[in-house]
Formats: sequence, structure tokens, C-alpha cells
Amino acid sequence: MGNQRLRHVTLGVSGSVAAYKACELLRSLKKKSCDVKVVMTTSAQKLIGPPTFRALSGNPVYTSMWPSHQPADLTHINLAEWSDALVVVPATANIIAKFAGGLADDLLSTLWTAYDGKKLIAPAMNDNMWANPAVQRNVEYLKSLPKVNFTGPVAGRLASGKVGESGRLAPVDDIVKDILQMFP
Repeated sequence: MGNQRLRHVTLGVSGSVAAYKACELLRSLKKKSCDVKVVMTTSAQKLIGPPTFRALSGNPVYTSMWPSHQPADLTHINLAEWSDALVVVPATANIIAKFAGGLADDLLSTLWTAYDGKKLIAPAMNDNMWANPAVQRNVEYLKSLPKVNFTGPVAGRLASGKVGESGRLAPVDDIVKDILQMFP
């Protein structure tokens, strides 16, 4: 690693079936000298448990604005100040809509709103959801913002078994490459 500073990446995980690929992404980022902290939505926790991300990252996993085991603090502000990049993998139609609308009603959407640095979104959803005009409007708006980048989605087999024109999470290697390009 030499004189290179450890990169701080906050990984937001939302409730897509592709959430399991966020584990692979986390491992790849660790191999590339990144310290990773994970923020999970309630829906993501229905698909994969926080202990998995805690074991892989070596850091606490953040799941709520109001953790029951400790006094309320400014977690979203502390994470925003700590982070060199905020990446959301996978990003659902729901979380994309929250980001585009400025809705801050959970830890991930509040962190997104508070964070002023470089951001990357890697969508994953059913191809019909991805093609929905409202989703596309939200994506186009977010793409127009400075410091917001997208990776994917791509064509391929979806969770339903259907092969879609788009909607599948981009390959993890592509996401890692795009994240690393965010750093000087």
C-alpha cells in the first residue's frame, strides 16, 4: 500500500435479491485497500443478515437511525464525514426514488442526503421495474447531478429466472473498477 491512504467506502445495501453480491463487492474492496462500513435498509436485512457484513468488513453494520443498543447519535453525519465514497449496491427502485426525491426517512436515504462527496449507484431490479417511466425519470435526474455515477444495470438472467434486457446488477468487477476510479 505504500504511502497510499486507506480509502473509506460506505456501502449502502438495499432490498434487492442481488444483496448477496454486496458481500462479494465488500471482499473485493477490502482487497483493494478500502475500509468499508455497511449501511443496510430494513428490506436488505430480510435478505441477508448484518452479521455477515460485520464479519466481512470488520466494522459495525448500521441498520437504523435509532439503534436500541446505544444512545441516538448523528450516525448519518459521522458516516458522511468518514466516507471518501458512498456506493449503493444493489439499488432498488425504491431507494433510487428516495434519493431523487430528497426523501430522508431511514439511515441510508438520510446519509445520501447528508453526504456531499462522490456517489455510485448500481441498480438491480426486475427489467419491467427498470423500464418504468418513473424509475427512468429518477435515474436521469440523479445522473444529471454532480458527483453521482451509475454502474449498470446489464442484460441477463434475473432473480425471476427471466432473461431481461436490463435490470441485472452489473458484474462486481465492473462495480469495483468504477468505485476505484472515483479516487484520485
